[in-house]
Amino acid sequence: MGIYVIGDLHLSFGVDKPMDIFGSHWVNHHEKIEKSWLEMIHHDDCVLIPGDTSWAMNMNEARVDLEWIHALPGKKILIRGNHDYWWSSVTKMNKLFEDIKFLQNNYFTYKNYAICGTRGWLCPNDNKFTEHDQKIYEREIHRLKLSINHALKDGYKDLLVMTHYPPTNDKLEPSEFTKIYEEYGVRKVIYGHLHGKESFEGGLQGEKNGIFYYLTSCDALDFKLLKILD
Repeated sequence: MGIYVIGDLHLSFGVDKPMDIFGSHWVNHHEKIEKSWLEMIHHDDCVLIPGDTSWAMNMNEARVDLEWIHALPGKKILIRGNHDYWWSSVTKMNKLFEDIKFLQNNYFTYKNYAICGTRGWLCPNDNKFTEHDQKIYEREIHRLKLSINHALKDGYKDLLVMTHYPPTNDKLEPSEFTKIYEEYGVRKVIYGHLHGKESFEGGLQGEKNGIFYYLTSCDALDFKLLKILD
């Protein structure tokens, strides 16, 4: 058993949105992901997918992408990314598949770990951060606290957090997200959103103040799943 991660799948089986316009490494990228998945994942493993799962605009279009994920082994936990416009009522979505769970204001468990999270948002920066961004940023902080506090209330102390957006700005400065992680003693943080080598350098990775941070967008992982916990 183990927890594996891979984000930003950008599946488009139900819409015409090929990813190869972003570079040759994206050609048939879903086949690379599937190959790695089938080689690494067993029925009792858990795979975390931190957002931008599908290019679909509604659930009807997204259904074929979710069916593709459903056909792969393991339990899957998803959060919403900035491109997941198909995302609807989390209560309804959590009834769709026995092996796919959707994380929003709630939490799920793996052994003694509570898997918490929220979409996240841009962190304050010098380039672009409006009053509108501030409102969404504060809302996402609130949602993260809701998720974590639900887990703590139920007695879970080992916390793993999943967001779509990075926990800092590109200067890797502390944020309200990192403050929460340190205050609550979060063990591991995974996120995606960043694409391209230059962007990867703007993502917090490795150990920082006792917390391990993982950038898990699929191109950052060379389209291979990463194991983060036994």
